Amino acid sequence: MPFTRNYHTHTYRCKHAKGDVSDYCREAVAQGFTVLGMSDHTALPDNRWLGVRMDFRELPGYCKAIDDAREAFPELAVLKGMECEFADSYTSFYRDTLLDELGFDYLIGAAHFFPLNGEWVGSYGGADTAAGLRAYADYFIESMESGLFAFMAHPDLFGNCYHTWDANTASAAEDIFSAAAALKMPLEINGYGLRKPLIDTPEGKRRMYPWLPFWELASDYDVTVVVNSDAHRPQDVGSNLSEAAAIGKRYGLQFADLDHLEARCGKPEIV
Repeated sequence: MPFTRNYHTHTYRCKHAKGDVSDYCREAVAQGFTVLGMSDHTALPDNRWLGVRMDFRELPGYCKAIDDAREAFPELAVLKGMECEFADSYTSFYRDTLLDELGFDYLIGAAHFFPLNGEWVGSYGGADTAAGLRAYADYFIESMESGLFAFMAHPDLFGNCYHTWDANTASAAEDIFSAAAALKMPLEINGYGLRKPLIDTPEGKRRMYPWLPFWELASDYDVTVVVNSDAHRPQDVGSNLSEAAAIGKRYGLQFADLDHLEARCGKPEIV
């Protein structure tokens, strides 16, 4: 069955992607999509981590680009979203400004950065020790508990730097799955990781993520999953969705229903 929905899409504004909203919409229509969620790395009021996200001043332009695309591509449900790192100081901005005032359809939670020993560190390196991995898992769970997010992106992102599946990874994963099940929070099997180069580990070459032992362990828990391409180029809007879904099917995981997100954008749910 062909995939016709993707909820994880970036634009040039994050400084490590190409194309604007209309470019992705045009490609999505050409590939037969019915739903496209735009979810660039969120602007932040204090412009934190500005090297990998839009400047706060670009937020109105991002919103306008999505609004314009909704008019230009009436055959496509274009959803307005952001990919966010959680912090208590951003809660009001996410809830009151993005979701309520600006009418965003959804937010994605992520842990590209997380607090460790009183400092924010990047997950591409910061989770390479047992202590770092534990801090990553604790932060990921705290993000889920905030209630702000429709789903959580690439929960196994720590696999890019923690190279061995061991008791530490199993413990972190088990805690993430237990919390996700209790909170009914979908977890994403991320297609972008399937397009990244293989890494060398003591166990041989593998993908940074999705990390298969992580998803195999997920089958022991009542969690749901979503698959997205995490597109950073228009041509990748539908890339690796089938392969990501195959991982979920391989381990008998239940796929989450995100149909309700379309209702917020003013278009009927698509059956």
